[in-house]
Amino acid sequence: MKNFAQLIKTLDSTNKTTTKVQALANYFSVATDKDKVWTIAILSHRRPPRPVNTTLLRKWASELANIPLWLFEESYHIVGDLAETIALVVPATKSSTEKTLTQFLEEMIALKKKTDEQKKAYLFENWKILDYYERFVFTKLITGGFRIGVSQKLMTRALAKSTAIDQDILAYKLMGNWNPDKITFQQLILEENESDYLSKPYPFYLAYPIENEIANLGDINLWSAEHKWDGIRSQTIIRNNELFIWSRGEELVTDKYPEFQALVDTIPNGTVIDAEILPFPNGQIGTFNDLQSRIGRKTISKNLLQKVPVILKAYDLLEWKGEDIRNRPFSYRRDLLEKVVKSAALNVLQLSKTMYCNSWEEVAKEREQSREVHSEGLMLKRKDSPYLVGRKKGDWWKWKVDPLTIDGVLTYAMRGHGRRSNLFTDYTFALWKENEKGEKELVTFAKAYSGLTDAEFRKIDNWIKKNTLERFGPVRSVTPHHVFEIAFEGIALSSRHKSGVATRFPRILRWRKDKSIHEANSISDLKQMII
Repeated sequence: MKNFAQLIKTLDSTNKTTTKVQALANYFSVATDKDKVWTIAILSHRRPPRPVNTTLLRKWASELANIPLWLFEESYHIVGDLAETIALVVPATKSSTEKTLTQFLEEMIALKKKTDEQKKAYLFENWKILDYYERFVFTKLITGGFRIGVSQKLMTRALAKSTAIDQDILAYKLMGNWNPDKITFQQLILEENESDYLSKPYPFYLAYPIENEIANLGDINLWSAEHKWDGIRSQTIIRNNELFIWSRGEELVTDKYPEFQALVDTIPNGTVIDAEILPFPNGQIGTFNDLQSRIGRKTISKNLLQKVPVILKAYDLLEWKGEDIRNRPFSYRRDLLEKVVKSAALNVLQLSKTMYCNSWEEVAKEREQSREVHSEGLMLKRKDSPYLVGRKKGDWWKWKVDPLTIDGVLTYAMRGHGRRSNLFTDYTFALWKENEKGEKELVTFAKAYSGLTDAEFRKIDNWIKKNTLERFGPVRSVTPHHVFEIAFEGIALSSRHKSGVATRFPRILRWRKDKSIHEANSISDLKQMII
């Protein structure tokens, strides 16, 4: 545990990639094999279930620190991180422990079934014997909210340095549904076991956003264009007469989409298709809001299957008849994909059509039509490009449509997190709506916490502290005064929101100091943007 805590401290204290890679490589060179597996799992978001809820953690930490709960809560709102707050308020100790990371995690897994009194005793025992940073890491693991500035790509670089195994091979080994509590380092990293690859997806290839003028990409004849669909990126795998559907978040979601089982009977074994899962109500592509009604459901009812059917919009072929064809040119893979889709002749498998344009101006016009077909913009891919691992510049670009925008009024604020935990930077915005009495009132429609400069955040924070109307725990209502232009990617009707509308990826575009609150937009203006 000492080594792991020191590793996290090093990773958390630098922005330099080379320093992080070296720290990880050094750790992998000295850690036990079991600790290595758990470290890989933690840094790739495979943490054990949270054994204690945060309400009890706050209550027990304030008790051990011998401070009233209200004071702990105020401290938490200032610090902005629960584990860090607990590490700070619990009395310092000169004690230590020789327990390994694996021992702690095995105890935490067993802790979930214990009584509250047993959980409390366990936390008190360990909070007392760990130093500040060990206590911070220990509590992070307990909360299940362990996030650190290390991507899986960076971790595989370190593993490659430590094991001399190729990065792409390691990235492939770490994909899929493996359990850190049951697999060994030998099995996960060092062994070559053919049966382990039956359900494994390939690492996804990700595009960069267009940075300059589109014409700078050169000869249009070297590029392929298609719509960038707004659904769930996935890989559909058919091997050994079995179907596996993986999301980009490395979640196996086969059982969530029973419509796709028909693919097993029509597509050869050894096929992997890169595609977007899209809602398809009434025989046409729906919105992401439609798809959300199926995300996270434990069971999919017949009624939901009929109301929100889904399709696979296929745009790449990664494996064909058991052969990895990612190194073949994109044009080759696309031609083969078209034949696969045509041969399957199933409505649930549709081809993401390629656009044939003679100029970049034609491409730009097609991009302007994106929202009408419920896409986010365009994908541009070099025809000779291989299918690479992770985010690479040069061959694949995404050219999203300009965001929708509307002017809203700041009505609520909450403190931020991390380096902004001492400032009010998380905002709620409202638009005008006429009530039953014919009077105009402000109705909440979106929350946003990014888009302003540090200087602007400090100015607004100072204003919020002087213009607070009410306090609701960490949230403050403020005098309606400031107008902000809010940008968002998509919009749909929603019965779950007070405004009746759900916006997708809202963020602050600019502070409209030139407008009074009476010049802000209305809910009806927002609804008119729905296509």
